[in-house]
Amino acid sequence: MTKKHILIVEDDEDIQQLVSFNLIKAGFHVSCADDGEDGLAQVAENDFDCLILDLMLPGISGYEVCRTIRENEEKSKLPIVMLTAKGEENDIVTGLESGGDDYITKPFSPKVLVARIKSVLRRGQRDDALAGEGESDEDIISYDDLVIDLGRHEVRLGMGIINLTVTEFNVLRLLAARPGWVFSRQAIIDSVRGYDYSVTPRAIDVQVFGLRKKLGEAGKRIETVRGIGYRFRN
Repeated sequence: MTKKHILIVEDDEDIQQLVSFNLIKAGFHVSCADDGEDGLAQVAENDFDCLILDLMLPGISGYEVCRTIRENEEKSKLPIVMLTAKGEENDIVTGLESGGDDYITKPFSPKVLVARIKSVLRRGQRDDALAGEGESDEDIISYDDLVIDLGRHEVRLGMGIINLTVTEFNVLRLLAARPGWVFSRQAIIDSVRGYDYSVTPRAIDVQVFGLRKKLGEAGKRIETVRGIGYRFRN
């Protein structure tokens, strides 16, 4: 089996070496970049399976790197795990708004980091498996001109394709699969990220806000249930 290829964008040499050592030990193939410019250049030239991204980089910030990748149609689905010393709630929210799929603060446990990366990759493998099985009616969730294609991991609105992050797609899939059902913020976190993911409910609000914005009028189907969470209106 081909080793998964991970890119680490980190300017601190000690942390870069620590992360590289643990990922190689876990069976991954690893490349490194010291700044955002080099990171973007390597992403453009290679097909990585995951990106570990520091936010406080010289030159282009990690936020900008993340946004640039999400705006690139060819690379937009690359899983991005943010690894940073910026651990305040506003920092986490900003990171997720930029398109991060996971957020880990320094200091960190190498074992937890490896587990998080494996979790992100498993989600991608499940999506690939669905796509490989061929498309069936069960792979499609449709509401008027909004079509959620589970097999292709794709959302279409009218004639256009909506570019969502992995987390945004999973939140939309969760809500749309059970219209009318109210999901608490914690239930959404547990479902789309796993029970070991420590993030505030406000971060889920950010994901929903981003979904509504990208979906336009169709985003009004995602309703806020005050004091509880969200539901999808049929």
